[in-house]
Amino acid sequence: MTIEDHAFLSDCSSAALITVDGSVDWLCLPRIDSPAIFGRLLDQDAGHFLVRPVDDGARAQRRYLPQSLVLETVWTCASGRVVVRDALALGENERGHDLGLTSPGVLLRQAICTDGDVDMLVEWVPRPEYGLVHPRLENISGGVLGLGGSTSLLLSANVPIRIDGALARAEVRLRTGQEITLAFTQGSAWESPPPPWSSQQVAHRIDDTARAWRSWSDLHQRYDGPLRDLVHHSGVVLQGLTYARSGAIAAAATTSLPEGVGTPRTWDYRFAWVRDASMTMRGLWVAACPDEASRFFTFLSRAAGTQLQRGLHLQIMYGVGGERDLTERELNHLDGWRDSGPVRVGNGAWRQHQHDVYGAILDAAYVLRDELQPMDESTQEFLIAAVEAAATHWRNEDQGIWEIRGPSRRYLHSALLCWVALDRGIELADLIGAADRVSRWSAEREEIRETILTEGWNDAVGAFTQTLAGDDLDASCLLMAVVGILPGDDPRLHATIDAIVANLSDGQGLLYRYRTSDGLTGDEGTFLLCTFWLVEALAATGRTDEAKQVLHRAASFANDLGLLAEQVDRNDGLLLGNFPQAFSHLGLILASQAVAMADSRTHTTG
Repeated sequence: MTIEDHAFLSDCSSAALITVDGSVDWLCLPRIDSPAIFGRLLDQDAGHFLVRPVDDGARAQRRYLPQSLVLETVWTCASGRVVVRDALALGENERGHDLGLTSPGVLLRQAICTDGDVDMLVEWVPRPEYGLVHPRLENISGGVLGLGGSTSLLLSANVPIRIDGALARAEVRLRTGQEITLAFTQGSAWESPPPPWSSQQVAHRIDDTARAWRSWSDLHQRYDGPLRDLVHHSGVVLQGLTYARSGAIAAAATTSLPEGVGTPRTWDYRFAWVRDASMTMRGLWVAACPDEASRFFTFLSRAAGTQLQRGLHLQIMYGVGGERDLTERELNHLDGWRDSGPVRVGNGAWRQHQHDVYGAILDAAYVLRDELQPMDESTQEFLIAAVEAAATHWRNEDQGIWEIRGPSRRYLHSALLCWVALDRGIELADLIGAADRVSRWSAEREEIRETILTEGWNDAVGAFTQTLAGDDLDASCLLMAVVGILPGDDPRLHATIDAIVANLSDGQGLLYRYRTSDGLTGDEGTFLLCTFWLVEALAATGRTDEAKQVLHRAASFANDLGLLAEQVDRNDGLLLGNFPQAFSHLGLILASQAVAMADSRTHTTG
């Protein structure tokens, strides 16, 4: 299976991926970063849950139900037609305010024959702890119970299930109007399992889940501009990557999908990067008017605030529950997607220093300032501490936005985002109770700006460069045109855009992050976020027609369900990296908004 062959399900707590042939090949319960129960995405023997026609020639057409993450697949066979609906169950609050908060983590599957007779196949092969546990399965009234390791596994089913070792299987002929209903839940091995779900409960809860997503979308979605439907759907995807109980936002739903086939560029992205999540809140503000802003900043102030208030570096990432220790380890019993290993859980980057996080936080707070009022004292203190940290650390070396696992350097992007932290902090000074600091912050802001404009610009290269006093290009320098440090007509911005396009493009309109050695073997794909940054930079500098072309080119790599991974393979145009990727959907949203705003300026001045 390719990465784009997968659909994404979420209950704003956990996540699942379903292949185009009806197999759940990735499911983590009860949290998005929990060990996988179905992990065939990363190894053939790590578990799956298949529902599809027996007929190998059956054709599948899939879509999400409108404004939701409820998947509908229509199977057409020579003998008839079956509609399969899949969902991770949401709570029953029909207004959609508490997406995910009341859900116990239930995967629901329903197959209804709408025409003719169709033979259906069900395979349930749970393998908890990333495939290490092969549970003992036994038939019970209303389904199958599995016990192994620390968990109990319950498959509720309205059809007879045959057990063969640690595999449960059914072949059922459905006639018009008949259905298969399935519900999968996980519990503790030391507690009594809940009663099986009835067919009526499964059908009702799928309907309720679709209604909850629709209600949330109707209440929140307001964007009206280029790629409107895809932007709205990206907002739903970003919401699906939130962990509703804490307000955290995961960078992606998976671990170890490689940035290049056969390379060791395999990372676990199921955590809340401060930078990524802060920028994602900006994307939700455009696409979905987030009520979640205050909860997100509460999460940050609780998870990270004590570090800043003690004068420490802000940790760049946290577990979605606020955990700090994200020690990385390798799962050597798994082969990895297309034998691209190692498979990693945890992420060693949690120990890195990245100074750009302060700017990401303050920029999000500035954009969301209306949603954050009235601002509680702990959030005020946290934001003040973030500005002060930027003022303290901007001169220091760090690992930069790309988390290069090598020596620290003075990255331009890090200094630029520290400038953003001070600039936005000054704008927010009255709101956060920092009016007495504005004079000092203004002086520091000007010093950062002068340093960037003198040391960040390279006359020989004719562009702003990856590092201060360096000579390598980096797509993150495109943000020079976006954040407001220079006016849009500054010739240095246009020269930087042209140099990056000339030297970092794959020739088909997509950009690499950089082309310098980063200490890792193997090539990576083009980076979708960087291409969307190019759209923003072109729009900000008045090159709107070019921006539109790049926007539509980058958006065309979304799969049939409107989902994006992190990167694109330069050879075959297929998606690479963890999936779905918050950064890519965020980039699409902000790039679309930038084009809409550029069009608005053109119409106003015209």
